[in-house]
Amino acid sequence: MKQEPATFWDHLDELRSVIIRSLLVVVISAAVAFFLKDALFSVVLAPRSSQFVSYRLLGVEESFRLSLMNTGLTEQFMTHMRVALYAGLLLASPYVLYQLFGFIAPGLYKNERRAATWIVCSAYLMFILGTLVDYFLIFPLTIRFLGTYQVSPDVANMLTLQSYIDTLIGMSFIMGVVFELPMVCAILGKTGFINGQLMTAYRRHAVVAILIASAIITPTTDAFTLLVVALPIWLLYEISIFIVKLNK
Repeated sequence: MKQEPATFWDHLDELRSVIIRSLLVVVISAAVAFFLKDALFSVVLAPRSSQFVSYRLLGVEESFRLSLMNTGLTEQFMTHMRVALYAGLLLASPYVLYQLFGFIAPGLYKNERRAATWIVCSAYLMFILGTLVDYFLIFPLTIRFLGTYQVSPDVANMLTLQSYIDTLIGMSFIMGVVFELPMVCAILGKTGFINGQLMTAYRRHAVVAILIASAIITPTTDAFTLLVVALPIWLLYEISIFIVKLNK
């Protein structure tokens, strides 16, 4: 018996089911993160101490520990909820992407489905990689410099918990987006908007743009931190050139 094609309302109903299942998994993941408060914030607050693994690997010998303060009655509880929600989104994101892709995939041809699978998986992995690079490298160097910087010994730093969390989440998101550069270049190269020769010709311009972007991401004055941030972005650009040439 021939199966009738799905109607618009059938697709809408399926999309609703996908959204409900995804939200349910996000809520459950966020709830788990919320109740594992000690483990969650031991990870989130680790970069504020010189005992953090990245400082030891980079050979930072100066001992320091940034003290955070709370200035609002509900700030700690709301920060706890917000961090748990972000953690839940991060943990549930593979399932959410799987559900969304499962909804879209039936409408794609076989070659389109294969290409979409590659793009989605690669983009997700690159975003996670960018987040990890920020957590283990860029954010610790930034928070160490800005958290210990003083215009005068008479002026003490009083960092708020909200400022710390906002900086961590904001920089992690930015680096996650920056690490999508190879994927964006691969798509643009495949569609013919750019090519390897063009990217090679403008390599010097790209290096200048990378240094400017690195200075914005990490507003510090020491050249070492700037180069540490710029190096992975430059490597991403070189990888992008290789990918574009490979897919021409």
